Amino acid sequence: MVQDAWQHQTVLLHEAVDALGIQPDGHYVDATFGRGGHSRLILEKLSASGRLTAFDKDPQAVAAAQELAASDGRFSIRHQGFCHLGELGASTADGVLMDLGVSSPQIDDPERGFSFRHDGPLDMRMDTTRGQSVAQWLETAEVSTLAEVIREYGEERFAQQVAKAIDRRRQERGPLRTTRELAEVVAGAVKTREPGKDPATRTFQAFRIFINAELEELQQALEASLHVLRPGGQLVVISFHSLEDRMVKQFMARRSRAVVDRRVPFAEPAEMQLVRVRRVMPSAAEVQGNPRSRSAVMRVAERTEAPA
Repeated sequence: MVQDAWQHQTVLLHEAVDALGIQPDGHYVDATFGRGGHSRLILEKLSASGRLTAFDKDPQAVAAAQELAASDGRFSIRHQGFCHLGELGASTADGVLMDLGVSSPQIDDPERGFSFRHDGPLDMRMDTTRGQSVAQWLETAEVSTLAEVIREYGEERFAQQVAKAIDRRRQERGPLRTTRELAEVVAGAVKTREPGKDPATRTFQAFRIFINAELEELQQALEASLHVLRPGGQLVVISFHSLEDRMVKQFMARRSRAVVDRRVPFAEPAEMQLVRVRRVMPSAAEVQGNPRSRSAVMRVAERTEAPA
């Protein structure tokens, strides 16, 4: 049996599952299984004929999900990123849930390289079976590319200084291999400390987002949700930083208004594909019990009958 030494507290657990408006015989999608908190609660609300499909890139998460699938025939797991959501087919889901957070087992396991709080290999890949690690990418990345990634994905105002410091470190002492080495380089380049935030926070976020193509995958998954959701189906997305939330907010806003083609001024406007429902934040009690939930924002929208 798969055991996690690092426990994960699912953020907005009941709020997210309630927002899906579970129909006992329906088909639902947990697009980011993680450690299965949302999935298990969804399964509790499904009848014997209900179904739940989950996606995840992380081999450890997939192993945990396979155990669940072995014991519950209503559940299936795909070892894929949620950009493959559209493969489920048109109008096949009554609800789609996307929890965009990095799970606590990923953050707290030094071997995964996500956190500057523990020294470990500088990896940061969600799927450790494929792709390039951050350490491998840093060996050859140009200074201009480093600065752009740190600025765009980390919203770090010292991006240029950090990029130059990384390059200087590579030339003087060779490639960066560990999280501690990177954190020390960043700390020396970021001159102004944000209250309560480690100077390496923004750079680590930027490299994780970049190496996993997180924003590109999110955009693909949001678009695919319009394809797979049935009319009346709910799209529920939990974001944890401003870049994600901005993308989700803009997507829901854009798809929840009629669009006029200015090239054909007398044509009927394109129909709304979503109806924006609400935004939900964690309660004070949840934030106190799980500080990692403090930045979470959940947005909910309902699929209309307009074609995808």
